[in-house]
Amino acid sequence: MRRFLVAGNWKMNTTKASGSQLAQALVAEVPKENQAVEVLVCPPFPYLTTIGEIVKGTGIGIGAQNCSHEAPGAFTGETATEMLSDVGCRSVLIGHSERRHILKETDADINLKVKKALAAGLQVVLCVGELQSERESEQTDAVLDTQMTGGLAEIDAAAFDQIVIAYEPVWAIGTGLTASPEQAESAHQYLRNWLKSHYSSEIADATRILYGGSVKPDNAKELLSQENVDGALVGGASLKAEQFIPIIQAAVELSAG
Repeated sequence: MRRFLVAGNWKMNTTKASGSQLAQALVAEVPKENQAVEVLVCPPFPYLTTIGEIVKGTGIGIGAQNCSHEAPGAFTGETATEMLSDVGCRSVLIGHSERRHILKETDADINLKVKKALAAGLQVVLCVGELQSERESEQTDAVLDTQMTGGLAEIDAAAFDQIVIAYEPVWAIGTGLTASPEQAESAHQYLRNWLKSHYSSEIADATRILYGGSVKPDNAKELLSQENVDGALVGGASLKAEQFIPIIQAAVELSAG
């Protein structure tokens, strides 16, 4: 069985004080030795060190929300993967829909970041997903194929012990809408079959595919119960301990059978 991963993407939210309080609340509830579920939080860049110190030595890891594909140098406003490793990040989100659609990152941009993060030894959480107009015109599979092909170009099979895929239908992010369990499972099954056809059955079976898109305590268990859903990338609900902790608990309960 693939180990569940529950990741919280704090986006451009929290202050040093509120982020610290949130992290402390999570540490108090998440088991230190949690073999069943991997838990990750991705705070804003200014608070990575602060949150990293709070979760250090616990069952919670820290990740970044983005990275540069360049080596350290004259790139004002960017953050190198070497810097992320230096402050204790173990993971990085790449290709989140907000970066694709608001900041106009292309699949080629994303691919460069994937390569750089993998070379730095970071776990890559590669985000893919379709717009509502694309789903309504039955283009979901074609969009996922394009994003996977572009984002993973020239990535060999050996890298997949560091890669997680996150399916996030753009129409369900921050809207209160959620893909039905059947819609989520269908997209996840397509992604697993894509991995099988482009890499191997072994990689397809081992790679975790997370669902992201208005995951909440009241829908987490049903979504996580789907055969090809291996965890959640949680946005708004990860900003409140009383909402994020039940999502983690749902994963723990399901992993216990």
